[in-house]
Amino acid sequence: MCLINFAYGIDDTYDLVVAANRDEFYERPTAQAHFWEDAPHILAGRDLEKMGTWMGVTKEGRFAALTNYRDPGEETEGKRSRGELVSGFLMGDEDPESYLKGIQNNRDQYPGFNLIVYDGRSLFYYSNREDEIRVLEPGVYGLSNHLLNTPWPKVTKGKEGLQQCLKGSAGNLKECIFSSLQHAEPAPDEELPDTGIPLEWERNLSPLFIQTPQYGTRASTLVFMNREEVRFVERVYERDSSHEQEFTI
Repeated sequence: MCLINFAYGIDDTYDLVVAANRDEFYERPTAQAHFWEDAPHILAGRDLEKMGTWMGVTKEGRFAALTNYRDPGEETEGKRSRGELVSGFLMGDEDPESYLKGIQNNRDQYPGFNLIVYDGRSLFYYSNREDEIRVLEPGVYGLSNHLLNTPWPKVTKGKEGLQQCLKGSAGNLKECIFSSLQHAEPAPDEELPDTGIPLEWERNLSPLFIQTPQYGTRASTLVFMNREEVRFVERVYERDSSHEQEFTI
């Protein structure tokens, strides 16, 4: 994932509302969201190169999601796949804090990452770049490829869009959030972060919805969770088409 906006503990219907875009190279083999054959309680997409995932839920009401921390100078050779951080939480039954303490002890084995984990009772965030396990209080949050709530233009705009949709001013909640995730206009140069990549790529990566010839937003995913149900909606984008699937657990 390259953008995760989420509202926790502030909606009358859902304890957790997640609106996320997954950005990746188009050629990287990926399976769309499904119940895994080797772990049938997990609903998630799957990276077919490393066999991990970027975001998923379980039938028991667990949720986890991941973004990379952008650092073009980082050495990643020989490090473990970040996707296993999400699948590891979904496969187990540890509480979020205990799980993250285990990850923290092995933090140097992974390239830079941000991880969100939720068990239906508490929501936690951890980045091996910040190295602080944080329990999250009710509020609206945004996460891209830096630390939580870093005010990159896409993060700020995404949080604002989610808040507006939750207020009900635009009618259909699902369509409102999907529409906000499709904002594809680059941010002005003066608002761009400086993450060590060329200016052209800072521009390309600045919208919520990314479109370049080789790399872009491949899926938008919404998750609505309360104690009674989990609603998971995924819209997958191909080069010239899109399709949607929805699950209620």
